[in-house]
Amino acid sequence: MTYWKPSKKQIYESNIYKMMQLTGQKSPHDFWHWSVAHKEHFWEKTMASLGIVFSQKHETLLDVSEGVEQAKWLVGAQFNIVDSCFQNKPSDTAIVFQKEEGSLEKKSFGELEILVNKAANGLLEWGLKKRDVIAIAMPMTLEAVVIYLAGIKAGMVVATIADSFSVSEIETRLKITKPALVFTQDISLRKGKIHALYKKIIKATETPIALVSSKTEPLQKRVQDCYWKSFLSKKPDFESVKMSAEEAMTILFSSGTTGQPKAIPWNHVTPIKSASDAYYHHDIQKKDVLCWPTNLGWMMGPWLIFSAFINKASIALYYGAPFQKEFGAFVEQAEVTMLGVVPSLVKQWKVSKEMEGFHWGKIKCFSSTGEVSNSEEMHYLMQLANNKPIVEYCGGTEIGGGYIASTLVEENIPSQFSSQTMGGAFVLLDADGNLSSQGEVFLIPPILGLSTTLLNKNHYNTYYKGVPNLEGQVLRRHGDAMEKLENGYYKGRGRIDDAMNLGGIKVSALQIETVICRLNVVKECAAISVEPLGGGPSKLVIFFVAQKEMEKNEVLIAMQKQIKRELNPLFKVADLVKIDTLPRTASHKLKREELRNQYKIKRQA
Repeated sequence: MTYWKPSKKQIYESNIYKMMQLTGQKSPHDFWHWSVAHKEHFWEKTMASLGIVFSQKHETLLDVSEGVEQAKWLVGAQFNIVDSCFQNKPSDTAIVFQKEEGSLEKKSFGELEILVNKAANGLLEWGLKKRDVIAIAMPMTLEAVVIYLAGIKAGMVVATIADSFSVSEIETRLKITKPALVFTQDISLRKGKIHALYKKIIKATETPIALVSSKTEPLQKRVQDCYWKSFLSKKPDFESVKMSAEEAMTILFSSGTTGQPKAIPWNHVTPIKSASDAYYHHDIQKKDVLCWPTNLGWMMGPWLIFSAFINKASIALYYGAPFQKEFGAFVEQAEVTMLGVVPSLVKQWKVSKEMEGFHWGKIKCFSSTGEVSNSEEMHYLMQLANNKPIVEYCGGTEIGGGYIASTLVEENIPSQFSSQTMGGAFVLLDADGNLSSQGEVFLIPPILGLSTTLLNKNHYNTYYKGVPNLEGQVLRRHGDAMEKLENGYYKGRGRIDDAMNLGGIKVSALQIETVICRLNVVKECAAISVEPLGGGPSKLVIFFVAQKEMEKNEVLIAMQKQIKRELNPLFKVADLVKIDTLPRTASHKLKREELRNQYKIKRQA
């Protein structure tokens, strides 16, 4: 069933249609085929449409002389991607923001650029230089955006860390990236509750901290730290440091199938992928306002910045929790045109009804990512804005965007993807390595935005080792499960590997198991993600072998406290299953699929 269909006017005014006219393509599907078959031509036209600013143009757009696994883009180019973020008039609105219990505030592009320049000069005055690493561990605020852009503009590498993580998880990420300076803030306020962020960060590192104060009275700081206001330089001008395309500018973290998170560098090319997905699939145009409750520690934080600013649009940032009526009012008052969500957030809205009654008429589309969505809940979301389409969007940190999405020039069906993303391609393979309509996603490199290195793991082993070729074509492992439906659309089916998405955050089963097994009541355990019977976001279920007898509810409470303290309070245990022994292979590998089947039978009983 079709829930939304674009009008001719909407199609003709879309970015995709305009590019179809330029390239002579008759349908979105034809255009996708053309974008894959003519990659270099596609990306030249895309970068021209986006207005990517170069100080020196590339000599070669794509070089695969070392193999598609090590594809190099924009060889010979010199540029800084931040220059492409400031092409609006200085008076145009760049960021609309609101603190919890505060009122709407705005910063123009001119005001934002001065702040970015002052922060970039502040980095140099601190003694930092090109290619040094700084870290940001704070909520998505105006200051966070300023620091992020300033670090990149100064030719440095910005490691982004979600502030919701535990002290030990933050410490792990800081040890991997070794920043010379960390940025955080004194407290964060969510749902009226104060979280002492600075106190948490100083437990994780001795590295100097630049502290953003949200109070009238500054928090007492350590001797090696400084306050944000004194860190900012008085110099309002700064010439961006030009870099080669391959130079790292950001380090993001994504969990795989092992206990330690993968440290994934983004270079100055990666944001072009983010902006391209926004341009084609979300139809972001000048004067649009993008809102996505997220954090710089997740890829959607940097994605939001580059997708908005490179496309000459604005960002809307709400500092509080996106569960309350205040958030709904902010979306209305900020005149948001694209609102991003994770499915578990929509589920909460549907239950609480907190987002009902607002005038979200400015919204052109929603976007949903991070988890498998439920069609009933997505249909509910559409109606909050009087039946507006949802761009289902799925990808990864190591892609810089998505490999599959929807478009706004095709019929929109909740919880279904209508198109592989422009400029990229994938295939579905079954367990025997054969092409299938349902199976594991394997990307077909080269794709602009794909990572070619990891800081703390072997990149080839992670993505290519043991992957079958398809008729001589190199494939890249991704780990998602997907199904192609009879209508030609796609449906997400979760993860194939031991990673899981909980609340839109990717985490490995091993990370959860390691934390839980520190409890003296647990002998061993297995974490699995389970799709609810009606579909939708995955639920975390723990199978455990008891070390000593305790009530199930007591064990559940102990596990949840342990996960909150050592991993992330956003990870919720949905159910516990006590078991005598965990099923394993002869090589002692855990049989997670067998546990999923056991749980499925248990639910149906």
